[in-house]
Amino acid sequence: MLMLGRGPDTRDNQTRQVREAVTNVEKHFGELCQIFAAYIRKTARLRDKADLLVNEIHAYAATETPSLKHGLKNFANELSKLQDYRQAEVERLEAKVVEPLKCYGTIVKLKREDLKVTLTAKNREAKQLSQLERTRQRNPSDRHIIVSFTHKK
Repeated sequence: MLMLGRGPDTRDNQTRQVREAVTNVEKHFGELCQIFAAYIRKTARLRDKADLLVNEIHAYAATETPSLKHGLKNFANELSKLQDYRQAEVERLEAKVVEPLKCYGTIVKLKREDLKVTLTAKNREAKQLSQLERTRQRNPSDRHIIVSFTHKK
């Protein structure tokens, strides 16, 4: 379908811009998703190591004098509270950042398919127009063939 005031060059530029935008989003959002996922995994590993540290502090505190035992247990409890915050950070990042970024993967895939369908239709239209032009050049007076080409669209 030809749009008034827009030539093939304008449509080609728009198509190119859309293709570049889809490719750009696909590339960068994929990278962002991978980096955030790696960050979350490292944060979770850090939380796990700190939990091991808390357990070891409790084990050490059990062998010490009452005053040192009290101080070590308080320290282990505070460290444990910090790890609870780290767990909340991991859960929030997964829910609020990574999951929405994953959704863009599906959206980009759909847009790429839409673009492919549009390009196929555009190429088909251009081929039909060139066939019509060749028919007009070969038989300019044969209106019956020219009309049948225009109705095929």
